[in-house]
Amino acid sequence: MADDDAALGTIETQVAMLMRLGEATRRSSPRPHRALDRAAYVILRLLQETGPQNVSAVADRLNLDGSTVTRQVGALHRDGLVARSADPDDGRGTVIAATAKGLFQVDAVSVARRELYDVVLKGWSSDERRDLAITLERLTRDMDAYLKSRGPG
Repeated sequence: MADDDAALGTIETQVAMLMRLGEATRRSSPRPHRALDRAAYVILRLLQETGPQNVSAVADRLNLDGSTVTRQVGALHRDGLVARSADPDDGRGTVIAATAKGLFQVDAVSVARRELYDVVLKGWSSDERRDLAITLERLTRDMDAYLKSRGPG
């Protein structure tokens, strides 16, 4: 039990540090690494992977309030990174799709981030990199499931 508590303390601190260092790295890096803020990057990556989506579906997938996503999508639309259209299944809703410009920018940021991680992890073996990828994927999947199990709010 004490080992679990110590491990949870380390996890809590390291996740907080990882988030801070990730944002500091983004802010201090040249373009294209910082061409998109975190919200824009995550929305565009989702659209890149899934194709056009209803704003409500994006909000649900990202565990965000619909009004938050609508505001973020508005900024993406003003920048020409997404296109909006009426949802054919629900006239009250909006479907968003990444534009060619949006896909270009998200690809550029992704490549820049991969290059950065390649440098940061230069001393890691292929197996260690794969294990980290698997563990991070599991952590985000479990955190997502936890949030969804709690319901709105």
